[in-house]
Amino acid sequence: MPTLILRSPLAGWALPLEEVPDAVFAQRMAGDGIGIDPTGNVLHAPCDGQIYPMPGSRHALTLRTAQGVDILLHLGIDTVALAGAGFESLIRSGERVVTGQPLLRFDLDLIARRARSTVTPVLVVSGATVRRCEVNRLLAVGDALMEIEADAVTVEAAASTQSVEVRRAFRAGFDHGIHARPAALIVAALKPFAARVTLHAHGCEANARSTVSMMALGVQQNETVELLARGEDAAAALEALGKLFASATGDVRGSPTGISFGHGVPQRSNTEEVSFAAGGRDQRKSPWDSHEPLPPSLPAVIAHRGLALGRAVQMQQALPKFIDNATDPRKESTALRSAIDAVGLHIETLISAQRGEQRSILAAHAELIQDPELHERAEDWIAQGRSAAYGWHQAIAASSAALGALADPHIRERIADLRDLELQVLRVLDGQSPSAGRALPENAILLADELLPSQLIALDRARIAGICTARGGPTSHVAIIAAALGIPALVAAGERVMQIAEGAELLLDAEQGSLKIAPDEAERQRVRIALSQQRERHAADLAAATSRSETRDHVAISVYANLGAASETALAVTRGAEGCGLLRSEFLFLQRQQPPDEDEQHREYQSILDALAGRVLTIRTLDIGGDKPIPYLPLPKEDNPALGLRGLRTSLAWPELLNTQLRAILRLQPLNNVRVLLPMVTDIDDIRSVRTAMEDCRRALGINTAPKLGVMIETPASALLADQLLKEADFVSIGTNDLSQYVLAMDRGHPQLAARLDALHPAVLRLIGSVAAAAHALDREVAVCGGLGSDPDAIPILIGLGIREISAVPAAIPELKRIIRSLNSSACRDLAQQALALTSARAVRERAIVARIETSGG
Repeated sequence: MPTLILRSPLAGWALPLEEVPDAVFAQRMAGDGIGIDPTGNVLHAPCDGQIYPMPGSRHALTLRTAQGVDILLHLGIDTVALAGAGFESLIRSGERVVTGQPLLRFDLDLIARRARSTVTPVLVVSGATVRRCEVNRLLAVGDALMEIEADAVTVEAAASTQSVEVRRAFRAGFDHGIHARPAALIVAALKPFAARVTLHAHGCEANARSTVSMMALGVQQNETVELLARGEDAAAALEALGKLFASATGDVRGSPTGISFGHGVPQRSNTEEVSFAAGGRDQRKSPWDSHEPLPPSLPAVIAHRGLALGRAVQMQQALPKFIDNATDPRKESTALRSAIDAVGLHIETLISAQRGEQRSILAAHAELIQDPELHERAEDWIAQGRSAAYGWHQAIAASSAALGALADPHIRERIADLRDLELQVLRVLDGQSPSAGRALPENAILLADELLPSQLIALDRARIAGICTARGGPTSHVAIIAAALGIPALVAAGERVMQIAEGAELLLDAEQGSLKIAPDEAERQRVRIALSQQRERHAADLAAATSRSETRDHVAISVYANLGAASETALAVTRGAEGCGLLRSEFLFLQRQQPPDEDEQHREYQSILDALAGRVLTIRTLDIGGDKPIPYLPLPKEDNPALGLRGLRTSLAWPELLNTQLRAILRLQPLNNVRVLLPMVTDIDDIRSVRTAMEDCRRALGINTAPKLGVMIETPASALLADQLLKEADFVSIGTNDLSQYVLAMDRGHPQLAARLDALHPAVLRLIGSVAAAAHALDREVAVCGGLGSDPDAIPILIGLGIREISAVPAAIPELKRIIRSLNSSACRDLAQQALALTSARAVRERAIVARIETSGG
């Protein structure tokens, strides 16, 4: 095989890789090579090749040789924290360079002061084996550094060509760029095709069948990427991807993985954000090396609000021990494949027993465990005489290193998912079950460096009082699962968390963002009282949930449920829902390559109507657009999807979709319990068009009656024209989420503005009041089905504005009914008038909270 000589890219002292002050590099997790402690300030090319800068950083780059060997040059240790300060690139992304060419200029003094070390690893990441290194000597730029031998497989791949090659460029319109969900969609779209497809961006390429590989490119929203397909069905593969990218404007919801990252502004304490080095492990001083006493309280980031009082349970899980080398590659490869299959089967079993967020996150793991990039990297190590466990460990480490180098915190948080799969496969290879449960004491507060999703799902939820992790973020999968389970959770509390003694008494305050160690009796009593009151209130609310909800002066307020799937119906009924005020029918249209036909829609709607047992079912017609794209609908690219083709506009543009949905609805029995709700209506002609279409469908089906037809009030236009719209519509329902963002000109997903987007703003309330007045004048029903309907602070104001129907998330219904029963409608009217006269959402909310306290006190 070809032998290459790498030349020193720096002037400085060469040292063995084992002496590099970083475990990821020293243990060869990212590749084999050498370290150089530089004395100069310019990094040069160690050989001829093409330069691939690492996305999101200026301190590291990869050089790929003509033989397909990848060489990583990583200037300094923990220099990612410098965010590019002190580095000046001298080459362009994708540029071909020659040996000795200057690549990067750096400020050596700044790095020495602010980074952990100036030592620069020079690593052979893939495609070759290191045969000899020059170490323990002073080097000049251009001196012989390493002798490497290119692997046979790499040379063959670099030289191979296929009969058909197709290349196309696309705009990556996905919200947050190509992160886990879009990457999974790309992988899913390619499954029917045999073509070899690579995605090119920032001068780098990735296997388009590898979620990990594509995430590592760091592609941001609206950047242009190039896709290259080779094979007989290359054109068809890119055609399928073209449809996907054409629909990719806004966040990709309903993806095969169902991964959710959240959209609010994280609530952070004053503590420093915990950072970690490549490989997903914090490489700063070990917490066990500290002899400083623990402070009485550790600040942290709130992942899910709540209070907890309990005992510390340390959840550290070390990787099983394994041997590095093996003598039978075929045996090791078979063992790895069997272990991966066992973990995949275990995950599928867990999926069938879970629901909601837990199910979605496990589905993401099921996709990730089959990632070809991980398999190929592990097999490469096995082919070099390593064990299956060693190969899998190194494959995970390399992928984690790539994600850890990116600036995007959402991507970096996916390292925990890789570590979870690493642990499960290694456990199987060690003869254990994929994930081990653990007996917990009552009121356990789980402490960990970073709790893994499989760990949390395997535990007894009834014994978990709270969670606090040293690292992680509020959008990590464990944080999402904790929120779904209602467990108060803190993250990013720092490495001192692991020093807390097992069994220590803790007060987890996920309202203020702190973990208190050994709280005093007064603090414990305060929390006990708060938790006791909370439990009693919750139990009483559930007991009274199915009772009628009316104010103290006998004004009836209907409380309905917002539903997003048939599986949520039973819970809504047990929580006291008097019907469904909003069924988001998109659940039938997402996560698929073809739209549901009439019979499938009818079966799903009928099952929900039957489960409601005589209660009202309000079906919102398909609300799809640039903000919720679907693969089979060729929506145009839009710079601002919130102002484009969405909601009813989309249905009217594709009338067959609308007609199919209307026919499915019209076949429901009993039809007099069904209402149809139209999203994003701004024009009275839109209502007339749908009513005409419904009449045509009704006559074609031979049906004598028709359901009530209502419109959503989601824009200032529809709110201001409510009196006109209600002359054509039978009822209106106010969607406060969209209405707020349009009135206040604040994007709901904007990280800096989302926290200020509050539907209790007086401008929004004035429009709600005017819509309610128009409805009452025409004797029409008016409801609130947006997020404001689930907000306890808003209920008295909404009643005071004339709202008599509220549709909320099922979990909130018992509390909302209790609040309604405590109110007097005349006092609500007074409060609403006060709110309309205020100048900000904050002032309104403060006044509403005072009113609730006064009501509960009286």
